[in-house]
Amino acid sequence: MSHQSSSAQGEIEKRDSQKLRRGTLGVLGIAFFVVSAAAPLTAMAGGAPVAMLYGNGAGIPAAYVVVSVLLLIFSVGYTTMARHHTSTGAFYSYITRGLKQPTGGASAIIAVLGYNCMSIGLYGLFGAAAAGFASDHLGIDMAWYVYVFIAMAIVGLCGYRQVDLSVKVLVVLVTLEFLIVLILDLMILVKGGEGGKSGISLSPFSWDSFTSGSITIALLFNFAAFIGFEATTLYSEEAKDPKRTVPRATYVAVLTIGLFYTVTTWLMVNGQGAVGLQDFLGGLKPDPTAFLFVLGDTYMGSSLTTLMSLLFVSSVFAALLAFHNAVARYLFALGREGLVPSVLGRTHPKHQSPHVGSLAQTTLAFVVVLVFVLADKDPVLELFTWLTNLGTLAILVLMSLSSFAVIAFFAANRGLDSNLWRTVIAPAIGGIGMGLVAVYAAAKFGLLLGNPESSLRWILPALIVVAAVVGLGAALRLKSVAPQMYAQMGRNRSDDGTAVGERPTEAVG
Repeated sequence: MSHQSSSAQGEIEKRDSQKLRRGTLGVLGIAFFVVSAAAPLTAMAGGAPVAMLYGNGAGIPAAYVVVSVLLLIFSVGYTTMARHHTSTGAFYSYITRGLKQPTGGASAIIAVLGYNCMSIGLYGLFGAAAAGFASDHLGIDMAWYVYVFIAMAIVGLCGYRQVDLSVKVLVVLVTLEFLIVLILDLMILVKGGEGGKSGISLSPFSWDSFTSGSITIALLFNFAAFIGFEATTLYSEEAKDPKRTVPRATYVAVLTIGLFYTVTTWLMVNGQGAVGLQDFLGGLKPDPTAFLFVLGDTYMGSSLTTLMSLLFVSSVFAALLAFHNAVARYLFALGREGLVPSVLGRTHPKHQSPHVGSLAQTTLAFVVVLVFVLADKDPVLELFTWLTNLGTLAILVLMSLSSFAVIAFFAANRGLDSNLWRTVIAPAIGGIGMGLVAVYAAAKFGLLLGNPESSLRWILPALIVVAAVVGLGAALRLKSVAPQMYAQMGRNRSDDGTAVGERPTEAVG
């Protein structure tokens, strides 16, 4: 028994020796990663017009306020946990510490599914956008997947290298996409609404506007536009002073994205006019996403609108890079913990990056995209729509579970924080709210896919259940073959990377 215990401890120490680059990311660095994943320009050009058309029309800005407030409430418990728990495992680690190892194992594979779906699905949108821009503005006609495989190689290289390389790329891309939309916002404010024919109205924030059309569909699309902000904790082991940096970056991300979405959609509604907005958007079918560019032509002129089209492509690329890094870190954390092959838990000796996880994600993305290409599937209506909606649903499930995990964690560790708002009330509101959104999204999944009768309306959500079962099996297997590693699943990791535990093994087993 002593020999087995010594061997197991040696294996744990070997895995713990694999470390990410410490002290690399500050508040803004992490915020750039998560804001990039939310892809502000992509959300405004792609998601907002669809939410207006099928949701509550001119009331979309008010819906963004509601979603922003709910996500800020969710962030209260989430960031409170972050002050006491550092781990690249993020959702998986939080859920394991609060709701025990079997639930943590299930959440681990749900996270791998969700973030991979977001990353791979975005390749479809990128390919279509890049091919369209090259054809319309450069006279270059190549298949969408050519652009995808080129982008995949660049994203894979950035993910393989040290994390600060990705940050430098994202700083440039995200800054430019914010600037071009802010220029449009400013032009609408200066020229006035309806192409300059009327003043700027606050009516989109009225109760009548908010309750018009389908509020639930509007809220679902708006939640999807924020997906990615929650990944701040994934970078906690690479952050400078993570117990302060991660919470601050989370609030910076939510407030920045929420304010940007709210103001921009308010001005978009004013730019076209609230009256008849949904009829106008219906007239843009099959591509209501052209709305932002129509406004660009009206308020900025064709040159800046062309630049906006290019930045739309770079916005999707930034989101690809952010989600790729998220997947690589999840795979690293789970490989280090023994839930997936241990080779994934290795870091590069020079770059201290999760390079094996990065290579694995790139390989999986290549295979999935190739399958869609060979099956002649549409890059946007099928690859992008199917996978990103599934990814959004998976992440909503994780957000709900992590909120309840926060409550359980502080109930078992009462001495860490006695503030009921931070440790019970806010997490309960966040958990129930996210849970209700997830249930409704699952129930209306066919509508999100654009085909309420499609068999995919239940096949795709069922993959989350399959992932949970696989993760549960992985956790139980670990308990059988490596009980010491099982006991330490999801553990906190101190600033120097060594494993520590907040409470005895029995309390988490």
